This record gives sequence, structure tokens and C-alpha cells, in this order.
Amino acid sequence: MAEDFIYGNTPCFLHSENLVKHPDKKDAMDVIVYGVPWEGAVTWGDYTGCELGPKVIRLASGRYSGYLPELDHLNVFEHLKMGDLGDVAVTPAEPEQTMETIRNFSKEVWQSGSYPIAFGGDHGITYPIVEGFVEATGKKIGIIHLDAHYDNNEHSNGDPYGRGAPFARLYETDGVVNESLVHMGIHGPRNKPENGRHAAANGTTTMTIHDIRRLNNPREAARRAYEIASANTDAVYLSICSDVLDHAFNPGGPVDGNGLNSFELLEIVHEITSLGTVGMDFVEVYPQQDATDFSSHFASFIALYALAGDIQHRTNKK
Repeated sequence: MAEDFIYGNTPCFLHSENLVKHPDKKDAMDVIVYGVPWEGAVTWGDYTGCELGPKVIRLASGRYSGYLPELDHLNVFEHLKMGDLGDVAVTPAEPEQTMETIRNFSKEVWQSGSYPIAFGGDHGITYPIVEGFVEATGKKIGIIHLDAHYDNNEHSNGDPYGRGAPFARLYETDGVVNESLVHMGIHGPRNKPENGRHAAANGTTTMTIHDIRRLNNPREAARRAYEIASANTDAVYLSICSDVLDHAFNPGGPVDGNGLNSFELLEIVHEITSLGTVGMDFVEVYPQQDATDFSSHFASFIALYALAGDIQHRTNKK
């Protein structure tokens, strides 16, 4: 039935409510999912295509329920109502205009009081989403940024809003507490010396892949990151780039080695959200290079583990 699809032949994420066709249901949702099919400046040569991420992530999600037997047989959707609000209407080759559109779209989601999950698109989307939170709520926010790379260049190929620059913009954003921003999982020589210096000069914390591994416990690493991100803030936001995973676990993402494995990432995500987050994004999935769409499929696992943690947090608050 056409009613089952949010666009063309694309279903709603994880069989959720269709909020494009039924906007009147939005206020009843605990969780709102939306896509941001945006790709700004290309990082390297022909390495492109992550604007397809939201569509293929939704298509892949049709295979899954909300049941997680490994997490005490939790069925996420017995506890939370989730709706799919569709995609932000980005404007190709117009980064400044698109940043404003994403900011305004996300502000409406933040104002709804639902827990937002945004699927990119490239990592440039995190800046306007977080800025939208600050404008919508007036609250101070800490960020846990799971990534192989700092993404804090002054610009990406001349674009100040490009995928390599969102955290440089967030350092400058009122309401973002830089001392409560944790770059977590950083590793590899695609970072440059100035990235580490820029992060330190702005008061942020770096937790490298070795810092995580030497604790021998990904949940303990998550707790340490959260302690920093929650200090002197009203809320914590989680932003995940697919390349925090080793490429062996992320064939549809940037080619980076020495990253987290899938178990470690899910442990970290679940622990962070169980401690309390206001929302999250997952970015940088490139379906065209992934023969089995594994990375798009794994987005469902990340979202469900995040929501399982959020359910635990809600339960602990009662």
C-alpha cells in the first residue's frame, strides 16, 4: 500500500508511523526519525554518495523489529512510539541555505519534545542540528562525538559548513560548552596535527581509540566520556560518524583501519544513552560502495541500542 511508504518505494524507518502523511500524529511520538540527504564538499576525489544514506537506511530497516533478546529480551516498541518525519529539503550546491533549512527543521523537532534521530548525509549536518537545539531551548549542551576524525577543520575544500568542519563551527556556537565536548574514538593519519591542536585550544577532550581500548571496557569509556559531556550542561547530544568503526565492520563508510568493532560501538552507544541524551545523529554512510548494504543495515542496530538505553534512562528517572 502506498500508505506504507514515506517516499516512492521507501518505507518508514523500522515500520514507524508516517508523519509526512499523518502530521497530526507527531505530538504523540516519543521518538522522531528524519533524514538529511545532504552532501557538501567532496573530501577526496570521487568519494561521494552519502546523500543516499537516509533512503537506503530506511530500506534496510524493513528487515528488523524492535526486539533485542541480548538486552534482557527488550522490545523497544513496547515502550516507545516512533514516527518518521521524512527528509529535510536540502538545496544542492547551496550550503549556507541548506544549513538554515536543517536548523529550522530540527528546531521544530526539538520543540516537539520528542527524542530525535537524524540520519545523514555528511557530518556537516550536526552543526545546524545542535544549533537548532540551542535556539529552540536556550539550554547549554555537551556533545559526545564518536568518530575517527576531529572534523574541526576551518573549512572543507573552501566550504565552512563541509563535512570536515562541523566541530569548528560548533566550537564557535553559543550554548555549546566546549569543555563538555568529547571527541571519542579518534584515530589514524587522516587527522592532521592542527586538528589535535585546535581541539585542545578550544578546551575539548580527546579520547582516542587507544584510550578506549586500554580501559578494556567500552562501557567504562562511555561513562568517562559522559561524565565530561554532562558537566556544567543541561543536556548531552550524541553524534556518530560511521568511520569510528573499523572498515572491516563498516564497508559502506570511509576506509579507516584500527577502529571500533561493532560490539564495542553498540556497548558505548547503549551506555551513553542509558545515562541520558536528548538526541543523536548517525552520518557518513555511502551505500554505493557497499555490496551488501551492511552499513545501512547497521544503522538500525545503532538506533535500537540507543533507544534501548533511552528506555533504561526513562525507567531510572521514575
